[in-house]
Order: sequence, then structure tokens, then C-alpha cells
Amino acid sequence: MEVTGKVIVVTGGASGIGRAMATRFIKEGAEQVVIADLNEQALAEVAREIGALAMVTDVADEAAVTRLIATTEKDFGRIDLLCNNAGIGLSGGPEVSNDGWEKIWQINVMAHVYAARAALPGMIARGEGYILNTASAAGLLSQVGSAPYAVTKHAAVGFAEWLALSYGARGLKVSVLCPQAVRTAMTAGNEGGVASQDGLMEPEVLCDAVIKALKAEDFLILPHEEVLGYMRNKTSDYNRWIRGMQRLHATYGDDSWP
Repeated sequence: MEVTGKVIVVTGGASGIGRAMATRFIKEGAEQVVIADLNEQALAEVAREIGALAMVTDVADEAAVTRLIATTEKDFGRIDLLCNNAGIGLSGGPEVSNDGWEKIWQINVMAHVYAARAALPGMIARGEGYILNTASAAGLLSQVGSAPYAVTKHAAVGFAEWLALSYGARGLKVSVLCPQAVRTAMTAGNEGGVASQDGLMEPEVLCDAVIKALKAEDFLILPHEEVLGYMRNKTSDYNRWIRGMQRLHATYGDDSWP
């Protein structure tokens, strides 16, 4: 899909990957880019700077996500590309509070469900539409030091797969973005973390991979090409891969609990 002339919605658009994608889409000639975020001030500033439309949205609130989709469809007639990009990280394992698990589950997974629930009817009725869900290489591999992040990103990948196999024959295109470390607020202060071992990518560089994959309508977007090799290692010898991840945990993990 070419983004030129398209109506595009990007959640998490006030910063990081979302801001970079929205900026790139506008440069590529999108008809309209709607950016959504919970940070009202930053959202307004970015919208003015890049020429997007801002809609304050809490993606953990289904009613707010439904309003975002419905308002965009009402004002512009359609959504050509829906980018479910908002996400958070959370360190820890089983000891993380129920509230913590629930919060990251709502933002990293259920926000994708809410958006699909609202946008799919219009896309399927037109026989065309594109959903791009931002997950992480952690959703294909794992995340040393964060069970909530690893688990929710696996679920995000799984949901994107399900959408693709269930609605592909009805005109829906789906991609899932799975980068390693990108220079955003989420990685600030942890530039030497385990996810950065293959380099800390700039969001603008990541967008090159996004644009290329959208044009090719590729399901899996891997800005860090090394991830494909890691996936193959995992599936070819799961036991060996686990042992390798255990070594990474010994270097980067936290054994303070229990």
C-alpha cells in the first residue's frame, strides 16, 4: 500500500515511533493523518508542528478508542491505515501487581482489540483497509527482565496474526511491527540494555522499514534484520535458544525476587 492520498490514524502519536511514523506519512503525501495520545499538550504541539489532526485518546478506554475511529470515519469518510502504536513497558515478573499487569494488558493488547472492533466493520464493508499493529521483537522472542512486556507483546503478535488469517480474504491487510530497541522515551536511561545489543535505532530509520513493508504488504516488519535469525534459531532448536536466553538473563536479569 502506498500511503499517498490515504487517511491514516496513529495512536501513541505524540512521541517516539508514533510521532516519527505520522511525520513520515505526511511527508509521503497522506491525505490526512490523525494522531491520538493521552498527553494532550505534547499531542497538540506535535500536531501543529507536522500538520496532523490531534485527538486526545486513552487507548485503554474502549469508548475513547471507538470515538477516535467513529469521528475519523465521519469526518473523512474512511480509515485507510490504522496504526495501533501506543504501548508501555513494565519491569518485573510474577511479583508485578495485578494493577500493573492489567494496565499493560489493556494498553499493549486490548487497545488493539478495541481499535479492530471499531474499525473492521467499515474496512470489511469497503472490501479494503490496512491495520498496522506495533508489537516488539519481544513478541517473537522474549524480554529479559519483564514478563508483562514479553507476554503482552506475544499476545499483540498473536492478535495481528489472527486478524490477517481471518480477514485477509475479505480485503484486510495486516502488518505487525517488531523492532528491538529504538531511541524513544521508553529506552531513555537504559541505552545499554539487552534489547540494545544490536544497536539503538532512530525512529526515523525505523520508518524506512515501515514504508517499505507497507508497499510490499508484508505481514512482519523487522527493522532490526538480526531478529529474523534469532527467530530461526529459536524454532530450529528451542532448548538451545532457552539456554542462550538464560545466559542473557544472567547478565541483564534481576534475581531479587523471590
